[in-house]
Amino acid sequence: MSADRAETIALQALAWLVGHEELRDVFLGATGLSETDLRGRASDPDLLISTLDFLTMDDAWVIAFCEAHGLTYTDPLWARQSLPGGAQLHWT
Repeated sequence: MSADRAETIALQALAWLVGHEELRDVFLGATGLSETDLRGRASDPDLLISTLDFLTMDDAWVIAFCEAHGLTYTDPLWARQSLPGGAQLHWT
């Protein structure tokens, strides 16, 4: 997946999370960010990776997000791995 496509998916995920009040509040609590922080850092690769990490914690969220955006269920994980600094580290 290209970095541009990955960024687009991550931004869609961020917008989707923000649009769901209950998830937005959990996401903000988990990250320690404010809504103002989200607006100011929306294109920050670290925030985008964190957004995809959060989204992929729950299969129901992945399914709902992907169905809302016409994506495959694996797209958020591929996007996370395709963002700069998003590769999973393997310590073994």
